[in-house]
Amino acid sequence: MASMETASPLWLYTLLVAGIIVLPGMDMAFVAACSLSGGLRSGLAALTGIVLGGFAHMALGLLGLGLLLQAAPLLFNTLLLAGSLYVGWLGWQIANAGALSASATPLAQTPWQRTLLRGLWTCLLNPKAYLFSVTVLPQFLTREWLRGLSLVAITALAQIAIYGAVAWAASHGAKQVRSNAWLSRSVGWLLIATAVLALVQSWRGFLR
Repeated sequence: MASMETASPLWLYTLLVAGIIVLPGMDMAFVAACSLSGGLRSGLAALTGIVLGGFAHMALGLLGLGLLLQAAPLLFNTLLLAGSLYVGWLGWQIANAGALSASATPLAQTPWQRTLLRGLWTCLLNPKAYLFSVTVLPQFLTREWLRGLSLVAITALAQIAIYGAVAWAASHGAKQVRSNAWLSRSVGWLLIATAVLALVQSWRGFLR
């Protein structure tokens, strides 16, 4: 791990964050599902919750709690387990709902405040976010508070840009997708697959 005096440059952090966020995962799937079922407003509410969750993860990382999780593997794997179970439950609901119509899915016609809260919990329980705070973020930390703010801003802007594009695209294609049950269910199965991978990882951690 790089020391605080030899932290990696911000441009490299920007590339890594963008590359990690653009990979399909539970945050992206949740934004897409909300946008498909509830339109752009629902997708932006989910995005807002995820960005707030990102702030929480960054705060934990900047305070050094990410290193605490690395030093306490039982706690870290427990968080992975809780997150994977939540994602699996959410994915199962969406997959069983079939077409993402107003009457078929629990994400449709949901108040934006509740969607925001679900987005927050989705991000807080995202196993990928905890892995990021433990393995990636420490490489870029220094003792300068301005650098910490820069890392937070870069992360938030990357989330807004990438997930915002997903929300816009999904909301504009909502009419075509809502009528295709198999395509709608694929969003749920993507979440379930993410949950299974996290479960395997957390289970391996408990066995160590």
